[in-house]
Amino acid sequence: MFEAKAKVLYIEDNADNMMLVKRVLLVEDYEVIEARNGREGLAKAASELPDIIITDINLPDIDGYEITSSLKGNPITANIPVIAMTANVMKKDRQNVLDAGCDGYISKPIDIDELPIQIEKFLAKRKK
Repeated sequence: MFEAKAKVLYIEDNADNMMLVKRVLLVEDYEVIEARNGREGLAKAASELPDIIITDINLPDIDGYEITSSLKGNPITANIPVIAMTANVMKKDRQNVLDAGCDGYISKPIDIDELPIQIEKFLAKRKK
């Protein structure tokens, strides 16, 4: 029977970005859980307990910084790697993401060849 490599929660309000990332991850045998806003993402993180969470920083309800803070402050989700995905690519933006508690950073536009490699690196770090 088929078994996914890992369960990925992707929190993204842009339908085009959601579709692209989901397609890339499904081709690589990941199970993808979708959340269209921050509140939905927090709820799904606690109920689904994914192996990794990718969150957009700029969301309509609560931003990726607040999402990360909530996830890292919750004992149930604190050890799940959180990767920020954002078009904000200045050096200070990257530092802000890391300072907020994110375990990593992926910039937009998304490199579809690089994305699965980056996800694997973050998952490998978690397994150590």
